Amino acid sequence: MTVRFFVLCGALTFGPVVSAQDSTAARLSSHLRAIPDATDAEQDSLNILVKAGLRSLLEAEDAFERYFNDVPITLVDAPDGSFRLFTWNLPRANGSHLFEGFLLTRMNRVQALFELRDQTERIPSPEVPELGPERWYGALYYEVVPTDRGSRRYYTLLGWKGHSRTETRKVIEVLSFRNGKPRFGAPLFGKGRIRAMRKVFGYSFQATMSMRYDPDLEAIIMDHLAPSREDLQGQPAFYGPDMTHDGYFWHKGEWWFGANVDLRDKSTTVKPYKTPEPGLGP
Repeated sequence: MTVRFFVLCGALTFGPVVSAQDSTAARLSSHLRAIPDATDAEQDSLNILVKAGLRSLLEAEDAFERYFNDVPITLVDAPDGSFRLFTWNLPRANGSHLFEGFLLTRMNRVQALFELRDQTERIPSPEVPELGPERWYGALYYEVVPTDRGSRRYYTLLGWKGHSRTETRKVIEVLSFRNGKPRFGAPLFGKGRIRAMRKVFGYSFQATMSMRYDPDLEAIIMDHLAPSREDLQGQPAFYGPDMTHDGYFWHKGEWWFGANVDLRDKSTTVKPYKTPEPGLGP
């Protein structure tokens, strides 16, 4: 799996084609690097150029082989070669972030390109709905974990999401494909009839939350978040790591939540915990 992560605060071809693509990549890099210091209006203008330049590179036949090492953009490649996922962010003057993305897929030797449209403001309960490219809960994805449930493959995505002046979020998203079309979200979290399609964790913008997949445990291990004071329960902007860890363990085709994971003990196994799962769902 290839991962390249950027927060904004090479194919073997010949002759003019190489020069044209390299020139496009250079302009793309310049536009992306200019975004953090630009006004919102300037960001919008630059973003139009970014999307046009990136689209032209991804619509090329060699898009799956092309290196993007010199382009300041977040990229994850599926380990099975089925997709490449590009995301970037526009940090707004009010402290919010607009996220953009392209999903390049390759199935049965046919390539398809999907533009992702961030609709965060129109998704009040982000853990509930299944979403598509045109209605996306935007994030910068930095890790992809393939899992199988019966005959269907799911790709669990770990993402960073700048949210406001006071709050940052981490996201556990699930990507799957239906008739070749991408779908975001799957009921792989929770028990019984009440299930989340994705998990969202909010915490103070001054804090850092670790969230990584541990292949030895077959689990997503993350910092447990707690409020700085008891009277601040339910206010994510006052949450931060408390030196303990939680996890989501892949078990029986689902992500099972486990609290107080001992990272010193690699023999840890999943238990059917009934404690409430942290998150921002209803």
